[in-house]
Amino acid sequence: MPEQTQSSKPKIAISHLGCEKNRIDTEHMLGLLAEAGYGVDANDEASDYTIVNTCSFIQDAREESVRTLVELAEAGKKIVVTGCMAQHFQGQLLEELPEAVAVVGTGDYNKIVDVIERTEQGERVELVTPEPTYIADETVPRYRTTAEGTAYMRIAEGCDYRCAFCIIPHLRGNQRSRTIESIVAEAKRLAAEGVQEIILISQITTNYGKDIYGKPMLAELLRALGEVDVPWIRMHYAYPTGLTPKVIDAIRETPNVLSYLDLPLQHSHPQVLRSMNRPWQADVNDRTIDRIKEALPDAILRTTLIVGFPGETEEQFEHLYQFMERHEFDHVGVFTFSAEEGTAAFDLPNQLPQEARSLLCCGSRSIPCGI
Repeated sequence: MPEQTQSSKPKIAISHLGCEKNRIDTEHMLGLLAEAGYGVDANDEASDYTIVNTCSFIQDAREESVRTLVELAEAGKKIVVTGCMAQHFQGQLLEELPEAVAVVGTGDYNKIVDVIERTEQGERVELVTPEPTYIADETVPRYRTTAEGTAYMRIAEGCDYRCAFCIIPHLRGNQRSRTIESIVAEAKRLAAEGVQEIILISQITTNYGKDIYGKPMLAELLRALGEVDVPWIRMHYAYPTGLTPKVIDAIRETPNVLSYLDLPLQHSHPQVLRSMNRPWQADVNDRTIDRIKEALPDAILRTTLIVGFPGETEEQFEHLYQFMERHEFDHVGVFTFSAEEGTAAFDLPNQLPQEARSLLCCGSRSIPCGI
């Protein structure tokens, strides 16, 4: 954590929950607060305020966030709720949690210093932009919380896709990308700090740049990052439709870009993918994976899957099982479908009971879970 400063300003602790994209928001809040002279500490007991950067992606994540909030409330802490749950439930959190002094949405974390100042004046703050548009660039202070040699770097925020199961566009807004120049500038600074591996993240990394350049620019970004003096560049969240020959060539020909591809495929069966509102994917899964293996024979492939989607049959699950056996991914994460209110899948017919979803994920014919 940033060093404490001798100051009359309150001390602040931050509790981080959720994904690595959320982690970057936490790191920017840490950097902004430290720059403004606030004492920032990981110890809740020593703090005047605790910022809880929450996750609301699925029910299990919300339950973890609620547990954390309740524990802090019972300890008598003044709580600032930020992140996806704040964006999701907004003023409802202030109504149901008297200890919450502020609620700050996913597009407003850059105003955290102002929020604390307002709460110090006795105001209960609700600061939630309905459709987030903000994305931090290399000029925004940031205190990294990862191991010294590793850093996450967000190249874009939000998502233009509307997958039937996913609430992310509601929580994070539409895609907005940073410029190549901004990303390279941050990468150079991270390299100068001794970072050995930079991990590129966004909701859909392969769509990087489409919103500001009029077309995906991931290949150009990778080649630009090839000029940065850092040994390893790794990508997460690479959708198969965006792994064009141009992108694969850039991976192969840029020495510091790792042949590691995180492909969030979710399923293989065309009918399930249509129900998921991902019909474009069914025609590219096998073809793209075969092309990757041919062009990048040493590539490490990771994927995530959803089982128990509404209406999924045993035959469709078997299709997925055979797909996984055929391609022999190096790492696989399997998750049971979570019905999220506000998504199209929430109202689909033929919802499977939780027992059936769990059996698909963890039964005798399961795909290995959580790897």
